[in-house]
Amino acid sequence: MSTLPVYRWRLAPDGLATRRQLRSLGLRPGGQDVVAQLERPRRRRGPLVAYLYRIDRARPVRPMTARRAAALAKANAARRWCPACCRDAGYVIPASLGMCTPCAYPEAQHPA
Repeated sequence: MSTLPVYRWRLAPDGLATRRQLRSLGLRPGGQDVVAQLERPRRRRGPLVAYLYRIDRARPVRPMTARRAAALAKANAARRWCPACCRDAGYVIPASLGMCTPCAYPEAQHPA
């Protein structure tokens, strides 16, 4: 197994892009292997690593179909549903709380 070339932040050569950069171009990796990695130094927890892909081997993003859009809407609706009060919270419930804010902090809703 060969090691990947490592580039410092903002010094990657032209023709390589991260997943987010590919997505902004309307592309996806399309099954290709990672060709390099990008490291951004951080003080406390070690470097932040991003993988780079070749732009010329990337494929177009698949179009959104009606069935895929419906499945995505259903999944997002499930993330808004509070299991404690069984209501739509109107926002995505944070995983750290596991329930909507009024259910997580009932004392904050009715100050004395």
